[in-house]
Amino acid sequence: MSFLVFLEQRDGKVRAVSREALGQASRLAATLGGPVVGVCTAASDPGLAKLGEAGADQMLLACRPEFAFYHPQGMVAAIVAAAEQVKPHAILFAASAMGRDLAPRVAARLGVGLAADCTALEVESGKLVASRPVYAGKAVQRVAFPKTPAIASLRPKLFAPLTGEGRGPATVESLNVEFDPAKSRAKVVKVVASAAGRADLTEAEIIVSGGRGLKGPENFAMIEQLAEALGATVGASRAVVDAGWRPHSDQVGQTGKTVSPKLYVAIAISGAIQHLAGMSSSRCIVAINKDPEAPIFKIADYGLVGDAFEVVPALTEAVKRLNAHV
Repeated sequence: MSFLVFLEQRDGKVRAVSREALGQASRLAATLGGPVVGVCTAASDPGLAKLGEAGADQMLLACRPEFAFYHPQGMVAAIVAAAEQVKPHAILFAASAMGRDLAPRVAARLGVGLAADCTALEVESGKLVASRPVYAGKAVQRVAFPKTPAIASLRPKLFAPLTGEGRGPATVESLNVEFDPAKSRAKVVKVVASAAGRADLTEAEIIVSGGRGLKGPENFAMIEQLAEALGATVGASRAVVDAGWRPHSDQVGQTGKTVSPKLYVAIAISGAIQHLAGMSSSRCIVAINKDPEAPIFKIADYGLVGDAFEVVPALTEAVKRLNAHV
């Protein structure tokens, strides 16, 4: 048996979410046996040999100028070509924006099933079983795979990457991919990067999110100040995004981004089902809301009933004082 992992790269660097997928593949391979093979699409080698420390035994690099940007047709062709060469027991993706788009395309091409946004992957009686949240996170579905390769996308921040101690470099081989860019139905003509700042929501260790209870976009300044003090990324509820207070890239929830940080601070967010579906897997949830009956308190590890306009500035100052003594 072998495991194939799709490795995302951005600006010449392999993303952290791909290291998490490699780590989980390595743990599964330790139980089921077989090598862990990574497949990467890029315009140049992003340093794949170093990923031996992350759990990879072998790397397949599909190197073409079209892969400098996202190219779904070409990337699917590369992953399918790698699958035909490796004949893996399973193919793992990160449940990132790219992984969510590519995984179902690959599953359709190979005629196999897909378990998306998995929160656990286990081996039972020699077979792979995936767990994934359904019904807005109110239930967990366990999924088995009648055909191989099994395909799964892994929710970011839930699967630990390997530390790499005692592992040598991975071998890197070229992967030939046949596709005609001229026949692509979609083409990237421009990439507009957001302003440099904290980590992307899906990869953030700490997130501070604000809701409609903040009354206006100007009051997100205090959310940003707390986030800066904590070294966090700013998030928002759907109501805030729909009102135009924050960009859609900040939205946490079923129709936004699914996050699993170590710490999630929900400020003036009531806790609608669609929001809870996007952040309920956070390791520690702190809720601040003036309504003691707000649904967010039902899943919070720590809850503070109070006016956000009084609590948040005081909390920010307390964090700053603590930082000054570190």
